[in-house]
Amino acid sequence: MKQLIINADDFGLHENINLGIIEGHTKGCITSTTIMAGAPAFEHAAALAAKHPQLGVGIHLTLVGGSPVTNPENIKSLVDNEGILCDSYPLFLKKVCLTDICLDDVYRELSAQVKKALAAGIQITHLDSHQHMHIVPGILGVVLNIAEEFKIRAMRIPAEPLLFYGGFKADAGRIIGRSGLSILSSLARFKARKNGLVVPDSFYGMLAGGSMDEKLLLNIIGSLSDGITEVMLHPGLDDGALNETFKWGYHWQQELNAVTSRRVIGHLEKENIKLISFATMNNGGLVI
Repeated sequence: MKQLIINADDFGLHENINLGIIEGHTKGCITSTTIMAGAPAFEHAAALAAKHPQLGVGIHLTLVGGSPVTNPENIKSLVDNEGILCDSYPLFLKKVCLTDICLDDVYRELSAQVKKALAAGIQITHLDSHQHMHIVPGILGVVLNIAEEFKIRAMRIPAEPLLFYGGFKADAGRIIGRSGLSILSSLARFKARKNGLVVPDSFYGMLAGGSMDEKLLLNIIGSLSDGITEVMLHPGLDDGALNETFKWGYHWQQELNAVTSRRVIGHLEKENIKLISFATMNNGGLVI
């Protein structure tokens, strides 16, 4: 049996992203999202989540970009002189490699993010992270401990197949980055399962992150194997407004159009692919 989780990242980052995710859920095939506890539109996202209980909501753990939830004085290795989280994930990774990151600080910040989401009424389905920092060695151990402490039973493993392109023309840097991340993710999958977490069998959305379109999503659906697959997306409303704030070159509206496409939804039905969320996995859904 083929089961599919379509997860929208960055819930809480901007109200237009929040509204795009909800539209993709109510009018399309988004089944899951991950909320950023320290993001500017967190309260807006939490209120929307309460109105849409069928949308699974996990935590998009954040160690790079934006403001921390914890008092910056208590997590000094994670913040700059202005109390802001490191804006560059390559710089953050360099600091991890040089052991300039205190793992106790990582625990304090990430556990505070989980507590904030719980206090807002979020029933946490799973863990993933902004820029996939949760699978970095060292950080992964902290995240696994947090999952155990807060009884969170599922986690993203962003191991996209190394030979999958799906018709997307990626530059060399993105291909190399995807390769490294997928290798780290394979190790993380072993450790997560050893710690009792459930994880999807397959993952897509890395190579075309921020640029998913209908054609690529159809190609992904056509490539699905038996078991559970997660597809990562970044939908939103009004590219113009979002691009004024975020300089990532993302195509939020294009991704929203993909998940609300009648062709995509029709193909899922034709192929008898069951849409689920991480909550389904937690409640005894198919896990290989």
